[in-house]
Amino acid sequence: MASPGTSESVLKGINESMVVTDISAGNAVVESESLRKKRPFQFWAIFVVLCILSFICALDVAIIATALPTIIDHIGGSNVYIWIANSSTIGSCAPQPLYGQLADVFGRRGPFLAAILLFILGSGVAGGASNAAMLIAGRLVQGIGAGGIYVLLDIVCCDLVSLRERGKYLGLMLSWSGLGAAIGPVIGGAIAGSDWRWIFYIDIPICAVPMAVYIWLFPSRKGLTEYKWAQKLLQLDYSGTFLFIASTVAILIGLVMDGTEYPWSSWRIILPLVPGVVGWDIYAAFFRSFTTSIICQCMIFFIPIYLQGVLANKVVTAGVYFLPFAIATLAFAVLSGILLSKFGAYRPIHAAGFAISAIGFGTLTLLNENMPKVGWVFLQLLAACGPGLVLSIILPAILAALPESDVAAATASFSFIRSFGYVWGVTAASVIFNAFIDRNLSVVRDSTTHSLMANGGAYSLASYTYTIKETLATEYWNQVVELYTIGLNAVWWFGLGVSLLSFLVVFLQRGLELRKELDTEYGLEDTES
Repeated sequence: MASPGTSESVLKGINESMVVTDISAGNAVVESESLRKKRPFQFWAIFVVLCILSFICALDVAIIATALPTIIDHIGGSNVYIWIANSSTIGSCAPQPLYGQLADVFGRRGPFLAAILLFILGSGVAGGASNAAMLIAGRLVQGIGAGGIYVLLDIVCCDLVSLRERGKYLGLMLSWSGLGAAIGPVIGGAIAGSDWRWIFYIDIPICAVPMAVYIWLFPSRKGLTEYKWAQKLLQLDYSGTFLFIASTVAILIGLVMDGTEYPWSSWRIILPLVPGVVGWDIYAAFFRSFTTSIICQCMIFFIPIYLQGVLANKVVTAGVYFLPFAIATLAFAVLSGILLSKFGAYRPIHAAGFAISAIGFGTLTLLNENMPKVGWVFLQLLAACGPGLVLSIILPAILAALPESDVAAATASFSFIRSFGYVWGVTAASVIFNAFIDRNLSVVRDSTTHSLMANGGAYSLASYTYTIKETLATEYWNQVVELYTIGLNAVWWFGLGVSLLSFLVVFLQRGLELRKELDTEYGLEDTES
């Protein structure tokens, strides 16, 4: 680590907007002096790298949704469709807390670069896959890398700015993630029509450039080679990490087969779920992060079902029509970060966000085939306001009660809970949707369509309703629309309930002051002159 004198001189040279207040321990404690003064080039270059990586990881998740039928048509694997779709999720969730521990032992730079390389390697294997097994393996490695990227993105962002300002910068970074998620289905559909392998190959050049910039600019911990590596490695929680990863994988396996590959009553579902839940329950979940992820997934996965299944739009068109929600979510995420930076109070924003989320889900029950475009666009904007306000300021609220030395571990746990909530959001909402579809199948009297919508078929069938509408009589088509509306309303009511529960939990949390000082050995002040 740099000496106090070196740290002070470097600080003056690279960041005039920071003032040294205590460097007695060799760690620079800095405080934001004025937002009017510009941050240095190094700061913005690293932040742009974080935004690009946030974008490509989100794009990778969303881009495969519309292209997967085409991929399976080329290399086979229809019988393991669910594993191709979810192997990346399984790979990314489980090791996230381990990445947090590694970031504390080895610093941020090494684990981050390793995660990027794993993501690139997995992308190359998936792009060159000649069969379903190779594709699943590539997606699994890709997910392990993406999991590390998700964790380190938040950790490095926290290392760059004080707690008071983190909501603003996390919101900006999240906006790039949302952009990737929004345009992913459109890009996936377009690439699949030409050469589906570039859905994965495109990750390689996009990641290689920011990785080079990161190596060039991001500071390494001076004196790290002097650390006693064996002693540091002994500090890792091996038993806890093993239990955590094993429990997570067990739960995810159960959720992936959530009644689609096997019924819920099957021992193949119960066997991994029960020990998985028992093992994972040992760890305290960050409730608001978990429920916010559920709320987001309900909207992200089922508003497009309305646009396709009820309004009978093609996948690409539905992706374009979904942009109001995606863009509004990003705008409100940035807005909440700015408000947090200005006023320093997160509880009122959390309460407002969850309250608006409940209202948004309630108004989504008004969606029907006859609603004009201006109507469903407005409802998307309203629905986006709630989760958008909460997304970027959950992590600062969690870190408010913790010292900077715990940022990596706490951020890794937060990242995992967020990802795990995404899985639960899709699964719980899908189970409810399919259950209400099956319970009301008698509404559809056309025998062929009836069979296609049964046993979870309604979700995938939504992508082809634009062709079904052309072949069905008006009476039968209206029945299809009615059934989709019944299933979607059940999801909206579920989301409303989760939002109200989250709103009530807000009043149980403490309103702590957000630090304006940054005390870390991983910030820019460690860069050599």
